Amino acid sequence: MKNDYPELSAKIEKAINYFVDDLGSIRAGRANTTVLNRISVDYYGTMTPIPQVAAVSTPDARTIAIQPWDATLIKDIEKAILASELGINPQNDGKVIRLSFPQLTEDRRKELTKTVAKKSEDCKVVIRGIRRDEIEKFKAMKKKSEITEDDLKGIEKDIQDIVDAQIKEIDKIAEKKNKEIMEI
Repeated sequence: MKNDYPELSAKIEKAINYFVDDLGSIRAGRANTTVLNRISVDYYGTMTPIPQVAAVSTPDARTIAIQPWDATLIKDIEKAILASELGINPQNDGKVIRLSFPQLTEDRRKELTKTVAKKSEDCKVVIRGIRRDEIEKFKAMKKKSEITEDDLKGIEKDIQDIVDAQIKEIDKIAEKKNKEIMEI
């Protein structure tokens, strides 16, 4: 991204990072520890994401092992996982919680690709809103005669080029996630 518009760049980067994190929460048939980042447990009065209160690992492609640093959290972590929209029943042996991810059905894969497409479009809408807000700032500067009409046209083109490049990046990220989901 061009550094001529640091505020625009920062806002777009934040939107894309959120999009990537959001996609990480979609399970694609193989164990991915990022699905736990949005599941929190009450840890001494503070809602804390599971990876911050336990050692999280993937012993094999379809299993996540969660070993809390404080053994008293086992039941709370188990309840939080059951209450989440993960759709996995945890197995608890008293020390470690195991999550086994089943093979995804073809229908579920198609459903997940639609979810990826929706999240992708939502991110693009956010970026277009950022573009609109940024251009409005420069239009206001033009109105106050702080910049010329030619400057405004150049700025609009620069901003559009930045936005177009980032929308292509979003498409690449979504395509990669869809390939991951459709793999058998």
